[in-house]
Amino acid sequence: MAHILCIETGTPTCSVALCENGNFISIRELHAEETNHASNLSNFIQEVLKEGNISASQLSAVAVSKGPGSYTGLRIGVSTAKGICYAAGIPLIAINSLKVMAQGAIASNKFVDPNTLICSTIDARRMEVYTAVYDLKLNCIMDTQALILSGESFADLLKVNKILFIGNGTGKVKSTINSPNALYLEDILPSARFMIPLAYEQYYQKAFEDVAYFEPFYLKDFVAIKSTKNILGNG
Repeated sequence: MAHILCIETGTPTCSVALCENGNFISIRELHAEETNHASNLSNFIQEVLKEGNISASQLSAVAVSKGPGSYTGLRIGVSTAKGICYAAGIPLIAINSLKVMAQGAIASNKFVDPNTLICSTIDARRMEVYTAVYDLKLNCIMDTQALILSGESFADLLKVNKILFIGNGTGKVKSTINSPNALYLEDILPSARFMIPLAYEQYYQKAFEDVAYFEPFYLKDFVAIKSTKNILGNG
């Protein structure tokens, strides 16, 4: 009997799900632009474990969304997952955040054309998004990358395929690309629930990370934004 705790913190969403043998048990999540992942994550983990009547030491593995995404959010999620795995002596599973989102789109069952592709997007700075393209079997068609959007973005794929754009970068894509093959589904938000089938696939394949040395897939270096506030109060 395999219990896996799934953690998603790479975007403004903070989400934790508990599952048993691939079956959903419990979830806690918050979708908000201004949220404290550090405090919410700990509370959500305690709540789903209590609801599942299981302790952290009884888990079989922890799965975490590895990125790309928010530097701070990813760091919090991965650090927490590694801490649980180290203390309990259990494996760590890491899953591409964009692939998790694509799994959520597939689970929505809103596809008519079986040749439709899914483009997951995560908002980055200015007109940039983190993105990857998958088919409906989650085969990767376009590798994960940081892309500055233009009118020619995805042009080759859009010539021959319908592409469903999802994620919080969808608005940027919609304002930039003009193609009848571009479709948009803005209500697919990241969720630890979508990690469940992917986590169990990797669990049974023993596709685990090194708990001591694993780092999130930041994709780009962290850039600190200088505050415009004078916190010292002097001129």
